[in-house]
Amino acid sequence: MTDAWVHVIDDDEAMRVSLVFLLESAGFQARSYESGPAFLAAAAPEEHCCIVADVRMPEMNGLEMVRELRARRIEHPVIIITGHGDVPLAVEAMKAGVTDFFEKPFDDEALLRAVRLALDKDAESAAQTAERQRFEDMLGGLSPREQDVLRGLVAGKANKVIAYELGISPRTVEVYRANVMTKTGAGSLSDLVRMALLTRF
Repeated sequence: MTDAWVHVIDDDEAMRVSLVFLLESAGFQARSYESGPAFLAAAAPEEHCCIVADVRMPEMNGLEMVRELRARRIEHPVIIITGHGDVPLAVEAMKAGVTDFFEKPFDDEALLRAVRLALDKDAESAAQTAERQRFEDMLGGLSPREQDVLRGLVAGKANKVIAYELGISPRTVEVYRANVMTKTGAGSLSDLVRMALLTRF
């Protein structure tokens, strides 16, 4: 987990220092920010990380920050920390895609468990994004006719049906299908369909 970071965002300096100490004591790398805008100025979509943020902050509250992250297509997991009176806001944040929320005072071990789960989730999401990009690049290398044949295959159509719809012979469909398998590196038709579905081809 050496490449992973935990970003702590809280306008309360004592809370920031306390959280960073807790996280670093548990073996995490942590950075802190005094506001949502300060974090957003440094946010990197490609970084492996999770975010721990107070829900009630000046300038931009935790919910507004999450919405801005999602608008920028930054999907890192966010854990919200909330005071008792802020629970409705925290629930609203959950609906906006927050991973978890903790009411103050929170249990340190419970928070650390949530951070581990959030980092695992972020790593899984990053791997899926990389795989999807790889598939998109491969499918983008297909000719228009090969893409037509692939659409037919993904729709579950037989070679002769694809041939009829495209106005070509079944033998030509087989050639295009073989080309598609070679260019994408798919080991089977199920692999090919998985690629297409993952990229929403």
